[in-house]
Amino acid sequence: MSQATARTYADIVDLDRYPIDELESDRGRAFVAACREQLRRDGVCNLPGFVTPVAIAEMIRLATKLVSAAHRTDDTHTIYFEPADATVAAAHPRAAQQRSAKQTIACDQIPADAPIRRLYDSDDLTRFIAAVLGKAELHRSADLLDAVMIALFEDGDELGWHFDRSEFAVTVMYQEAERGGDFEYYPGLRSEADPNYATIEKVLHGDGEGAVRLPSGPGSLAIFHGRHALHRVSPVEGARPRINSVLTYSEKPDMRLNALTRGLFYGRTQ
Repeated sequence: MSQATARTYADIVDLDRYPIDELESDRGRAFVAACREQLRRDGVCNLPGFVTPVAIAEMIRLATKLVSAAHRTDDTHTIYFEPADATVAAAHPRAAQQRSAKQTIACDQIPADAPIRRLYDSDDLTRFIAAVLGKAELHRSADLLDAVMIALFEDGDELGWHFDRSEFAVTVMYQEAERGGDFEYYPGLRSEADPNYATIEKVLHGDGEGAVRLPSGPGSLAIFHGRHALHRVSPVEGARPRINSVLTYSEKPDMRLNALTRGLFYGRTQ
């Protein structure tokens, strides 16, 4: 790691606790191994206090300042983000509707010197995430809107039950809601061979019993396998919004959203 690399994010990450800058050392290798085991065991690698309190405070300040320019969405969708299947009953997982409502601040609205932008631009973080996922190489997104974004969930907002289309997701939590806003998931609820519709239908029309609630205090970084784990952000209540960022990576370089998806997520195509 060069001095120049260190200066870009050394004030953002608790490097004494999480040595992403020395992955080739014995300490770094042990750290990665522990993260990989947690991901294998729990379906998520959750690192509390990964981002420093000073950086978190700055991101909350920025999000509060930028929220007036955020794009609000309030939509219904199936858990697969596909059109409802008209050939099955309304309660079936392929037809049952979920609600998702939030505000989104796009990457190009976040200042380049903001803590999350400086962290995301770090090669050390990219290499760390690739190592935890067992990938030979990962690339940061080339999408000017979606590379790293900020999501705000205010009173009444939520992210409905769903499976991710991507293999993994990387998030950083800044602020928990006053009430609700919990990240809840059922690990391994389906597989490539078994869609497990019967169990999923019970979950969708139940009370969430048996779901794992991810501890996600301010500063937590999470690497989550969401393709086979049904998950949601429960409805938010109260005046304090839930605020977090999603960081986007790909095994292929130069990844961008298509125009349709950009329009849906950000209300614009460029």
